[in-house]
Amino acid sequence: MWSSFTDYIGRNYGHAHKIVEVGVGTFPVVARDLQNLKLNIIMTDIIPSPDIIQDDICHPDLKIYKGAELIYSIRPPEELHPCLVRVAREVGADLIIKPLSTDSINSEEKFKLINYEKAVFYELKHR
Repeated sequence: MWSSFTDYIGRNYGHAHKIVEVGVGTFPVVARDLQNLKLNIIMTDIIPSPDIIQDDICHPDLKIYKGAELIYSIRPPEELHPCLVRVAREVGADLIIKPLSTDSINSEEKFKLINYEKAVFYELKHR
């Protein structure tokens, strides 16, 4: 499944100068795979580590996201969805949310459901 998700991002955003993953936590697999494709991936989380920038998406440092062509988040809690949408809109980035299978998208925005190979996620275009 992750290879399908990574493949979608690589095929559709391989030209991007900057991509931000929000809420990496202890699961940097997708970001690392995208870095292996030579994409510029910025990882953020509420808890920093050497490769992860500390940021709270609901009280963001917009400098981190400025210039991003894509922001994505894997399994974010539903209460963070409006924050993700707001930041993506403010910086003009597309947004992909890969929720838990039991979650819906908590937003009034019209996301497109994407079924790509084995991956299912939602995309919101701002560009």
